[in-house]
Amino acid sequence: MAELTGKTVAFLLTDGFEDSELTSPWEAVTAAGADAVLVSPGTGEVSGKNGHSQSVDVVAAEANAANYDALVLPGGVVNADHLRMDTDAVAFTKAFFSQHKPVGVICHGAWILADADVLGGRTITSYPSLRADLRNAGATWVDEEVVVDQGMVSSRTPDDLPAFNDKLVEEIGEGQHSGQTP
Repeated sequence: MAELTGKTVAFLLTDGFEDSELTSPWEAVTAAGADAVLVSPGTGEVSGKNGHSQSVDVVAAEANAANYDALVLPGGVVNADHLRMDTDAVAFTKAFFSQHKPVGVICHGAWILADADVLGGRTITSYPSLRADLRNAGATWVDEEVVVDQGMVSSRTPDDLPAFNDKLVEEIGEGQHSGQTP
């Protein structure tokens, strides 16, 4: 496993996230030595669809991608739908691509990438119901456990978390990727 000591990873989410898609990658990056920070459009706590709640560290309107080494976008239909409608969350997400930083996205979390206009020419996987949306945004969609494309790590469902976490930690450990662009 890659060593992530000294790195800070932002997790962008709001209420309705898929609990394991936050907790499992969070544990993976912190076990590798990174600091994890929860970024959300609102203050207080966010609640997952299965009952996990966690305190918000930074409000999306005040978050700056320059302060983080990577971004993780957990899924959950409600979470993903609300995030893509938040202009600050979309801008924060797009900034990671502009700064060539690793981005991990799982399940419905990929919806925001269409709104951030960062999928042109990229290969991605997601929950199957997003296939048309991601293709319409310019991506090549594939049905695979985990896909890595120039620092962007994507997976389909919580069943893929072991492979997702391994590749996420690896890509964060590698740092910036010149091909990670909007």
